Amino acid sequence: MRKTVLSLMSVAALALAGCSNAPNSSESTGSTAPAAAKTASAAPQIPSQVSGSITLRAGTPAPSANATLVLNLVDVSSTAAGSAPLASKTSPAGAFPQPFTLSFNPAEVKPGDLYVIQATLTDGDRKYTMPIQAPVLARDSKNDGVAIELMAEQTPSEKILAEFADAKAQIGGMKISHGTKLEANDSRGWQLFRQAGEVKYIREEVDYGDKGYTSTDYAYKDGKPWAIVQETKASRDGKPSAIDRAGWSEDGTLVLKQHQVGSDVQALDPAAAGTLKKQAIAILGMATGGKNK
Repeated sequence: MRKTVLSLMSVAALALAGCSNAPNSSESTGSTAPAAAKTASAAPQIPSQVSGSITLRAGTPAPSANATLVLNLVDVSSTAAGSAPLASKTSPAGAFPQPFTLSFNPAEVKPGDLYVIQATLTDGDRKYTMPIQAPVLARDSKNDGVAIELMAEQTPSEKILAEFADAKAQIGGMKISHGTKLEANDSRGWQLFRQAGEVKYIREEVDYGDKGYTSTDYAYKDGKPWAIVQETKASRDGKPSAIDRAGWSEDGTLVLKQHQVGSDVQALDPAAAGTLKKQAIAILGMATGGKNK
C-alpha cells in the first residue's frame, strides 16, 4: 500500500514539472508581433499620382494653337491588353516645355504589372509621338520628375513627297525612252523611265506658245499615277510662276495637295488634282502606245 501511494506521488510531481516548463502562450504571441510590423512597413507605398514634364525634341516643329495633347497611364502587361487607362487627360497642347500630373486610385494598381505613360500630340495631319517609353509605378521607376520627349512624325503628304524624291533620284539607273507630239495648240515631248519592264516615271514638257509652258513629273505604281509635280512657267527657261503637287495613298485618297506661288503654299483644289491625274493617265497611254507599261 505504501509503495502504491509513493508511485502516485511521483507521477503527480512529474506532471507539475512538465507544466512549469511549458512555454507561455501570451509571451509567444507577443514575440511574433514586431516581425509582422516590420514586414508591413517594408511594403512599398503606391502613389496616387505621377508627374513630370513634356518637351519637344530639338528641331521638331512647334505645333499650332489647334493642337491637342492626350496623356494616358496604361497597363501594358500582356494580361492587361485592351484594358482602360488607369488615368487619362486631354487638353490643348499649349507651349513646351510644360509640366503634367496624372492622378489615379492606387487600389487599382496591380503589383507586378508594367505601367507606362503614353503621350500623343495631334496637330491636323501631323502627329507627335514618344521615341522613348516612360515607365512608372515599378521598382526603381520615377513617379515624379518623369521626362517625356515628343518628336514629329511625317505627315501623309510629306511621306509621299519623300517617296517621290526617292523615285526621282533613281531614274538615272532606269531604262529610258523618248517621244514627241505636235498638236494644233501645243507641242510636247517626254522621257519615259522603266524598271523591270514597268513604267516608274515620266517627265513631260508642253509648250503652249503664248499661253505658257509646263514641266511635269509623274510617278507611277502598278500602272497608276501616285505622285505628280507640275511647274507652270511663261516660257521654257522662265522661273515657275506656280507649282502644283498632288499625291494619292494606296486606297486612292488625295493626301498631297499643294498649290505654291512663290513661298506661299496653299491647298490644291481637288478638281485641279483630278485634272493632273487625267494628264498622267493620258501621257502614260501616249508614251506607251496605249499599253500603259
